Amino acid sequence: MIRGKSKMKKRLKWWLISLGVIILLVAGGLVGASLYFYNMTVASGKKSFVATDTRLKKSDPKYAQKKWYRDVAKEHWTEKAAGANLKLVADYISAAQSSKKTVVLVHGFGSNKEAMGGYVAMFHDLGYNTLIPDTRGQGQSQGKVISYGYYESKDYLKWVDQVIAKQGQNSQVVLFGVSMGGATTMMTSGLKTPSQLKAYIEDCGYTNADAEIAYQAKQMYNLPYWPLVPLTSLTTKLKAGFYFKDANATAAVKKNHKPMLFIHGGADKFVPTKMVYDVYRADAGPKELLVVPGAKHAAALSHNPKLYEKTVKAYLAKYIK
Repeated sequence: MIRGKSKMKKRLKWWLISLGVIILLVAGGLVGASLYFYNMTVASGKKSFVATDTRLKKSDPKYAQKKWYRDVAKEHWTEKAAGANLKLVADYISAAQSSKKTVVLVHGFGSNKEAMGGYVAMFHDLGYNTLIPDTRGQGQSQGKVISYGYYESKDYLKWVDQVIAKQGQNSQVVLFGVSMGGATTMMTSGLKTPSQLKAYIEDCGYTNADAEIAYQAKQMYNLPYWPLVPLTSLTTKLKAGFYFKDANATAAVKKNHKPMLFIHGGADKFVPTKMVYDVYRADAGPKELLVVPGAKHAAALSHNPKLYEKTVKAYLAKYIK
């Protein structure tokens, strides 16, 4: 009887040890996976799944505008990132005729200011000064983290303040962003903003980083939300200071009372088109919505330039005098 109990205790001991080893292996694998996805989604650097080729192609409907942007004379501005000792850089292009109207442009994830040529040319043709920064951790700006608009929105508010400081209290500023830049624009709208910031235009921004990253995990890797996305979010909190759910455009636009134009491609499979309806409904200010049929992600302008430019021009004419 005593010998039997001793065998049972040994078996139980080895079973518990084996279970512990399995748990440690699984946990270690999940931690390793979360670190891998942190480097894929948050750590700055070249992203294999993001197109970063900014070379001019004559087949591009916006070839002439992008060539103009590449060649036009630019001023170089700098700014210190909000809450961090990071140097941010930007290009500034004056309007053809002296103006107090300025658009600050926000590029997308894994991109840089050189990719914004078509948009810059559009606003230049409308008579606006344009300021085109490299977002922190991207392009020529310093930083090791991409926060999906959480930190960047505060940086762009500093850029707006710099425009006002240089151009005076009569400045009229518009914030425009594409993709992550669109989400950043929406998140900025939820902050305390100066009266000179008159209006927003967001193009194909997501509802929040948690939802977008979960969507991409499913689309790119066929992975479920649990456990990898929450674990990567926790890793991000520990390493970068924010959870994915903190980068929340939907929550921000609920606080917004300034005009916003929402634009999205009807065939967007990267930031699904359904997201624009969520943020549009949530926005508390004067708002307009343009969904461009057949346009893929961040391609609404090139897909239907006339409709895009006509809509932007008419929208701005209502609020910028």
